[in-house]
Formats: sequence, C-alpha cells, structure tokens
Amino acid sequence: MDNVNFDINDALKHYMSDPAAIPTPEADSALVDCENDPDSLADNAIINGVLNPIVDAVAENPDAITRSSIFDSLQFLLKYTSYLSAHALSKIFDLITSGLATEADVIHHDLESDEQELIAQHKMLLEMYGFLLQWTIAAVETKAAEKSSTTMPARGRGKPKGRKEVGKDGSWDSSTQLEIALNTMCKVLRLKLGKIFLTTSERDTFISLLTRPVYMILESEQRVKNTSIRMHTFKVLCVAVKHHGHAYAAQISIVQNLTYFEHLSEPMAELLHILAEQYDYPQLADEILRELSNKEFNSNDNKGPKSVSTFMVKLSELAPRLIIKQVTLLAKQLDSESHTLRSALIEVFGNMLVYLSKSDERGENHKSQMNAFFDVLEERFLDINPYCRCRTMQVYLKICELEQKFPKRRQKAAELACQSLEDKSSHVRRNAIKLLGALIRTHPFTALHGAQLARKDWQERLDKVDAELDALKPPVDAPGLDGNANTTVDAGLLDDATQVDATQLDPSQKSPAEMTEEEKVAAIRKAQEEAATSEAIEKLTLTKRYYSEALKFIDVLHEATTTVCQLLGSKNKSEVIEAMDFFEIGDAYNIEQNKVGIRRMLRLIWTKGNSDEGKGVQTHLIECYKRLFFEAPDSFSPNDAANYIARNMISLTFGATPAELTSLEQLLATMMKQGMIPEIVIAKLWQVYGVQKREISRKQRRGAIIVLGMLATASPEIVVGEMETMLRTGLGSHGRADLQLAKFTCVALRRINPSGRSAKESAIKFSRLSNDHAVLARLAAITEVSTESKEWYGVAEQAINAIYALSRHPDVLCSEIIRRKTKSVFSPQASRPTSRDESAPLSSASPPATQDCEEGDPTLLAPPTQAQPASSQPPPSPTKKQNKDNTVALSQLLFIVGHVAIKQIVHLELCELDFKRRKQEKEKSAAAAKDASTLSASTTTSTGRKAAGNKRKSAAALAPEEDEGDELDLIGGTTEDDFTEAMAHIRERELLYDGRSLLAIFGPMVSEICANNTTYKDRNLQQAATLCLAKLMCVSSEYCEANLPLLITIMERSTDATVRSNAVIALGDMAVCFNHLIDENTDFLYRRLADSDASVKRTCLMTLTFLILAGQVKVKGQLGEMAKCLEDEDKRIADLARMFFTELSTKDNAVYNHFVDMFSLLSADQRIDEESFRRIVRFLLGFVEKDKHAKQLADKLAARLPRCDTERQWNDVAFALGLLQHKNEDIAKLVGEGFKVVRVPA
Repeated sequence: MDNVNFDINDALKHYMSDPAAIPTPEADSALVDCENDPDSLADNAIINGVLNPIVDAVAENPDAITRSSIFDSLQFLLKYTSYLSAHALSKIFDLITSGLATEADVIHHDLESDEQELIAQHKMLLEMYGFLLQWTIAAVETKAAEKSSTTMPARGRGKPKGRKEVGKDGSWDSSTQLEIALNTMCKVLRLKLGKIFLTTSERDTFISLLTRPVYMILESEQRVKNTSIRMHTFKVLCVAVKHHGHAYAAQISIVQNLTYFEHLSEPMAELLHILAEQYDYPQLADEILRELSNKEFNSNDNKGPKSVSTFMVKLSELAPRLIIKQVTLLAKQLDSESHTLRSALIEVFGNMLVYLSKSDERGENHKSQMNAFFDVLEERFLDINPYCRCRTMQVYLKICELEQKFPKRRQKAAELACQSLEDKSSHVRRNAIKLLGALIRTHPFTALHGAQLARKDWQERLDKVDAELDALKPPVDAPGLDGNANTTVDAGLLDDATQVDATQLDPSQKSPAEMTEEEKVAAIRKAQEEAATSEAIEKLTLTKRYYSEALKFIDVLHEATTTVCQLLGSKNKSEVIEAMDFFEIGDAYNIEQNKVGIRRMLRLIWTKGNSDEGKGVQTHLIECYKRLFFEAPDSFSPNDAANYIARNMISLTFGATPAELTSLEQLLATMMKQGMIPEIVIAKLWQVYGVQKREISRKQRRGAIIVLGMLATASPEIVVGEMETMLRTGLGSHGRADLQLAKFTCVALRRINPSGRSAKESAIKFSRLSNDHAVLARLAAITEVSTESKEWYGVAEQAINAIYALSRHPDVLCSEIIRRKTKSVFSPQASRPTSRDESAPLSSASPPATQDCEEGDPTLLAPPTQAQPASSQPPPSPTKKQNKDNTVALSQLLFIVGHVAIKQIVHLELCELDFKRRKQEKEKSAAAAKDASTLSASTTTSTGRKAAGNKRKSAAALAPEEDEGDELDLIGGTTEDDFTEAMAHIRERELLYDGRSLLAIFGPMVSEICANNTTYKDRNLQQAATLCLAKLMCVSSEYCEANLPLLITIMERSTDATVRSNAVIALGDMAVCFNHLIDENTDFLYRRLADSDASVKRTCLMTLTFLILAGQVKVKGQLGEMAKCLEDEDKRIADLARMFFTELSTKDNAVYNHFVDMFSLLSADQRIDEESFRRIVRFLLGFVEKDKHAKQLADKLAARLPRCDTERQWNDVAFALGLLQHKNEDIAKLVGEGFKVVRVPA
C-alpha cells in the first residue's frame, strides 16, 4: 500500500493559496464519484462507508494516516466540508484529534526510550496530523459561523459559535470537541519537540500548525465568551511561547488582534497576565507594551485606539507589575491625538497608584513613583478633551476609597475639582461634583474630633491651639530670642565662642563642680521642664498644622458649594441629581454653606418635563428631603420620631423667602399626596400650634401653621377638623399679639376650599359658610385690629382672601368690614373698634351687620348706612387735624377697598364659571331638565339682568339647597352669552359707577389722594392709595382709561421705589385686562428698565418677560432695552434677562426677527461700552442658528457699513458680521477694507 510522501511546506503553500485546488488522486472512489455532484456528500451512508474503515485503521495504528488513500480521502472530505453534515464533520474531527493524541503518546514513549531511528517518521506524522487538524478546525469554525449567521447578524470578522445545526442534522455542539482538540495540542507541545524538529524553521512551522487554529478560534466572539475554551486556547499559546520560541509570532498576532478584534482586548491582557504569573514569562508583555508605546494611530482610526486602551487598562488591573516597568515608555502616548488612549493611560496610572499604595515597599523610589503619577493626574484635570478630564476624576474617585489618604494630594484634587465645576462640559461638572462628594465622605480629618466639618468649630480649635502656643513660647523681648541674630555666621565659630564666654556672659552660672546638691536638682528639674515645653510646643505645632489643613479643605468646599448651587439650575438632569447628592453628603458632615444649597434645591420641585428625566429630578428631590428631614434615626420610638420630623418640618420655614415657601408648599403637598407624612406628625404640628399653657417661640408656632397650611393644599381635611384650635390661637389672643401668626392662620383656613387646579383634584366638596359662622366673624374682626404695624396689611389681605374662599356671600361681609372701617376713619367721635369680644363663645358670634343683610341687596352694591354721609363727601381737607393714627387708618381702609375690589372680580368670574358648570350639568340631566328649560325659555330676556345681578349668591354657594335649586331653575333658560354679558356690565358699569355701589364712593377719593401727593404726603398713605387706584383700574376699563395718565405720571415721577414697582405691576395686569388701553403706552413700561432702583428694574423686567412671552403685548423694537439688562450690575437682573432671551428664542425665530432693531438701539447708546456691547451681541447671535437667517442678517448689517459715521459704529457692525457664518466674499472684502474717513475740503 503506497505511503504519502508528505512535505509540510508544499502542503501549506497549496492550502494557503486555495485549499480546494489541493490534488487528492488516491481518494476513495466513492468520494471521487461525488466530485461532480457535491450535494450527494450530504448522504451520511456514503460518508460512513468511507470513514469507518479509516477510523478503524487509525485506531489500530496512527501510522495509517500516511497511507495515500486514507490521507487523500480525508483531504477530499475537508475540501467539501460545506456539503458535509455536522455528523460527518464531527466524526472527522474526532478521528484526527484521537489520532494525534495516540501519536503523542507513542512519541513520548519512543523519546523516553531514545528510539532515534523513528524520529523522522514521527516528525512526518506530527506534521500530517497537525496539518489536518488545522484544516478541520478551520472547517468547524466556518460551519459554526454559517450557522450563527442564520440566527444572528454577524459582527465584523468574528465567527460566533454555533450551538445548533440548522435543518435535518439536528444539534451539534462542537465546543466539547474543540476543548479535547486543544488539550491534545497541549499534550503535543509538552513533548520534547527539540529532539524531533532539529531546525528552528521546522519547529516554527509545526508550532504554527497548532497556534494558527487557536488564533482562529479566538477571532470568534462567542468562543471567547466560553471560559473553558478561552482558558484552553491560552494554555496552548502559553506553552508554545514558553517552551517553543513562539514569542515573536505571538507578539505580532496579539498586536494584530488588538487592532482588528475589539472583543479580544481584555482576553489578550488576561493571556499576558497568565503567561507572566503562571509561566513566568513577562518578556512578551514587555515587548508588546514597548511596541504599543511607539505605535502611532491614524486620526480617523477609532477602533484601534479603543481596543488598545481597553487592553492596557485591563492589564494594569490584572498585572500592575508588568505595566509599571514600561510606564515611562507608555507615558509617551499621553501626547497622542487619540483621547481614548489618553483616557486609558490616565486610568492605568490610577491603577498604578492603587497598586503602589497597597504594596509593602516604602522606599524613596516608591515615593517618587507615586508623586510622578499624581503629577500626571493633576495635569490631566486640564486635558483638552472632556472625556479625559472626566476619566481623571473617576480615577480620583477610586483613589479616595484607598486606606492611604494622601492629604496633600487630596487638597490639590479638591481645588482642581472646584475649578472643574465651571467646566463647559456637563459631564466634567457632574464628575467634579461626584469627586467632591467622595472627598468629603473619605476626608482624613477624623482622628481628633470625629468626622464633622463645621468651619466654626475648626476655627475655634485653631484659635485655641494658637493661644496655647503663644502661652508656651518665651516672650519676644527675652534675651537672645530677638529673632534678628546674624544667621549667616559659621556654626563652628558660634560653638567656640559660646563655650569660651559662657561664664563671662553670665557670671551667675556655675560649673557643675561648684554647684550644691540643691542647685543640681533645680538645674535638672529646669532642664526637664524645658524639654517638656519643647515637646508640648512640637505637639501643638503639629496639631495646628492639622487644623490649618482641615480649614483649607473646608474653605475649598465652601467655595465649591457656591458653584454647585448654580448648577442646580443646569439643563442636564443628571448633573442636577448629582448636585443634590452633594448637598445631602455635605449636610451629613455639617458643612455650613450646604444649608444654602439644600434650600435652593427646593425650587427643583417645579422641574418641567413629562419625561422620566423631569420626573426623576422631582422624585430624587423628594427622596433627598425625605432622608434629610423626614426620616428619624432607627433608635427613636414612634413618638420621638414624630417629634423629630415635626421639629424638622417647622425648621424648614425659618428664614425662608416667599419663593422658598412656595416651593416648600409644593414639595410638602406632593409628599402628602403620596402618603409620606404620617398622621401622628400632623397631630404633633397641631399640638405645637395650639399649645396654650406655656410660652413657646413665635417662629415655632408660626412654622407649625405654615406647614399645616401647606399640607392642607393636598388634604383640606387637616384644617377642617381643627377650626376650633385656629379660632382660639391664630384668630384669638395669640394672633392679635403676633400678626404673622394670624396671617398664616388665614392662609391655612383658605385651604379648606381649594381653588383652581387643586379644586379639580380634590375629591371632597366644601359647603361654603353663612356669614354668621364663628370663623367668618373672627376673620372680619382680625381686619379691624388697631395697629400701626406694616404686618397688618398681610393679615388683612389673607383674611379677605379667606372670606372670599369660605363665605357663601363674601360681598355682604366685606361690605360690612368696609362700612365699619370707613366709620372708624371718618367719625372722630366714634370709638375705634379694637377687637370683638373674645370672651363670647365661638358658636354664638353674632353676624357683622344683620340689619343690612336683611334690608339691602346682598352684594357690594348694597346702599351704605351710617358711613355714607361721611364717605360720600370729598376727602377731608388737609387743614383739618390729621394725626398719624388717621393716616394709618385711612391707608388701611384704602388697602381693604382695593383688595376687596380685586377679589370681587374674581368672585364674579367664579360665579360665572359655576353657572356655566351647573347649566351644562342641567342640560345633560334627564327629561325633567328639558321641561325646566322650556319653562324658562320665555323668561330669558326678562330675567337675564336680574339673574346676573342677584344670583351671585346662589353661584357662590356650593352646597346645594332647596331655594338655590329653585333659583337655578329660574335662570335655566339664560344663555351663557347673556350671563357673561351681564357679568361684564356689573364689572364695567356698576361696581365703580352705580350710585348704590359702596366701591363707587372710593373711586374719586383715591384719585384725589394720588393726584395731590403734596397735600397727602404721607409715604404709607401714598403707597396704599396707589395700590388701591391700580386695583380699581383693573375692575373697569372706563375707570382705567380715566386714571391711566395719572398712574403713568406716578410711575414716572414718584420718588418712592415701592410705588413705582406697584405701578409697573399694575400696568402689567391692565395689559392683560384691557390690552387696547395699555398697548399704546408700553414705552412707559420699558423706561422703567432704566430705573435708578434695582428692585423697580427687576420688577419691570419680570413683568415684561411675562407679558411678551405670553403674547400680551406686541414688541415694537423696544427689545433693545431688555438686551441692555444682560450687562446689568445686578446679577439677578442679568440672569433674568438671559432667561428671557433663552425662552424668547424658542418662539418663531423671535430673536432673529428683532435683532436688527435691537442692534440699532444698542449701537446708538453711547453709555454702553464696547466690551459690554460685544458680549450682548455675541449672546444674542448665539440664538441665530439657521444658515439662511445668518446670511440674511449679514446682508442687512453689511448694508450699514458704508453709512457708518464713526469708527465705533463701523467696529460694532464689523464685529457682528464676524460672528455670523455668512461665507460671503463681498462682505468679507468690505470688512477687510476697514473704516474709511472721507474729509470734505473746506
């Protein structure tokens, strides 16, 4: 039987060029017959007929492979593996693997026996098996990749492992056979191959037969994920490198793998780690790192650097010792253009620091290495790329968790992180916040006084140490301690002189021989005391340094906190969440400045967004506040926990601004709706509010009712059940003594009947109260408290609000309040009412004026009683005696009148809405309603006016009663338009002009007081009168038109900033109510943007922002005045202006449309310096994003260049053109020529 004359080099040459072209002349005839019809090879019967004898022959003796027929048959089958079934391929794989394993055993035995003559035969057999195994594994991997591609998309060049054979072949998992094959390769590689392959080239060729399929297996991502296969492949490669000179070839392959296969980055690092640790061969890692450090990547190549980066980071985690030897070379890549590589090196250096900090060695070299790594990391805080800057901070986060604290480096890191809070990248800012939080959590100043970082405490400790040091140190004027000695003298000279002259300098000193025993004891004691003092000074000096470093760290945190407060307003939600976490950490460590941030966080409850991100911020805020204030320590009993939470809730109101209280209200209401506030806590709050037996601080009692009022917005029942307590406390003696308490009690009472959106959400409907109810009687009485305090105005406002919220007929009650107040002001003989009889029982409180309720029309149109003669006359002459009490009382009267007027309009609108709602409900109801509508159709015209004027009572009364039901039936046929028209008539003509109207009396009086500000010159009176005038003007357009010139004059000329601010707000309200009147006078509003007082300017800017963004006023070119505010000295005004233009830019190219007008106004204003002008223009042009708009603006501005009279004007236009992306060569040329001065000859 012919044997094959096998030449491995020739076989590989054919295989590499085209495996299908390898000649197989001696193949089995059954296979040759299939050559023209390869599909027939799928028949397992034919294949088994050929393979079974081969399997038997090889099993008997592995030498059988050398037979031509067997070898060619196997080669033939491998050429056509794509047609073979999985079963057939599996059988071939087993055959070759088992043959090679048997041959390895035979070779091992023969080498041990030193059978030299068989070596050539063994060499050929190994090459033949190795060649076939390489081919088989390639076929198996190709098959697996084909199967995989039918079930999942192929990724790159990887060949994912195929678990199941598609079609009739059933399932075939080749991974088990692969593991056996890889084990067999290891077995072969453990042989003393040097005795078989005598030349290096022969050995390398054979080794490549085994390693090439291994690299092919690694190319498959699915194979690499299989830990067992991965470890087997590593084993083959490690043995080949360690014992068979495969290092150089492995180096080339690994670097190529890193370049082309992303999934191999971490496995290759793992391989080098195993090679160095288990096989003691670190040289390959060294060489690869050296090669990578010199590698230059194409700027367009993203894949290569990413893969290499992952590899280096993984290797630095697994084998830091390998990296640290080559770190100097790797550092060169810090100059690489690829930010991915730089990021990786930053992480590598971080891992090196972690490794060094945990190592036992502590020599000079160790210290210098750590310093070098820290220096690089500190430099990278300023890397050009934000991802690198972020990575640096992430590395520091890891370093913070180490046991070794590195105090000096931490201080530097804190300073750099503080600077990074102002980075333009939100990712960097977010990581900087996170790093600062970690630095606080792991700070090193815990040794002496616990972990708290309150600056005040640390400063006290430092001052105390300073004092102790000063006490221990000798006085400055002590001999020889003047501190001005010549320190440049040679030390040797000083020693000699001292020794010689010691006794001369101090004759009292004696030598030891001359001393008595007592003197010797005293001298020893003195020396010991000096030594103790020296030791104490040294200890205190170290303590002082410790305190100073702690204070430096705390100062950085205080500075950072200010910036983080600003970042709470960031558009990036994850940054906002990070900032909240920072404040929560800071609060745990008692950093004083953090309390500002925790308050500032409250406004985030208004974060917009239906997205998860927007809700995420709100949810996170609630969670933060819950952890900070609403979760008691676990060790507390339920009662103590409730006390703790109630005390915290009250403390949140201390020193809070109105804006913060509004946000806190929203937060607490949201928490209440979500069931986060326990009942016991609410009970505790009522206890604090209502406590009578002992004196408690005013602000604590106020805080309790403020919080209860806030909770009542979500659950009005909280207040309903405690009305008695509120009447006794807030509207009783405590309220009269503390008007703020009374005010917040009124606010809480108002919550009983929710309005607006809260009313829709509320499930419980509140029945309004009759005017003789104790609550309303007390509310009316609290407005009549005799006081000169400014706090009265807040109480009166909220009391009237509460009356309109709770009363069934609020107009009747308010009419009585105005009558009584008018009488007390204009009837000197009448005693001024102080309060109602508090001793009377609450239930029997008499109604304010039963007589009037019975007699007159129950509205503000009721005819005035005793007060009418006095109040219908013109205002009292200034010649009459007018003391301060009268002025205050008149101011209070005017305030009540103005506020009642405004509330009456709102009340009328609510009546109208209620009428419409009832009408709709009526129309939807059954046939009875239809009958009612036909019955009332005939009376529509006759009852319309009567219904409107008379039925406010029924519209306001929410609790349905029989008589009200009848009244509604009466107006059932009134159309909505009729009703609306009637309401408009009441507002326009009756409230301020009807002879029966109580308010009509005050219209002329208020105008008179405002117009004669020299006669009525009291500041408070003018403020109240202007406010009243403004509110009355919002009632009727006729009254508004008549008094508009007066209000504008007041706004322009008043010397009182409060009056001007109120006038601005009033004009804004009138612009909404009576747009046609105000539209022509908006210029007066814009002028207030240049007001000398910052508060007026801010009020005006806010008013205009609302009006413009809501579309209530037309912008006619005055936006330039708004733009000037961008450079205002007051930061809040500048921020408001920025917010306005940012919002405006979202509305139909508004900034683009008005830019030219704004530019003209800004450029013409000589008061704006050039730098400010440029900053404004740069900011505004940032909103012009479309190329089309930029070109059109450029054309308009370029046309101005030739018309510029001054160089400054020309520079302004040229600057704006430079910011626009116009790409117009003509414009560029025009600008390039510069400003031309043309002199006209004389």
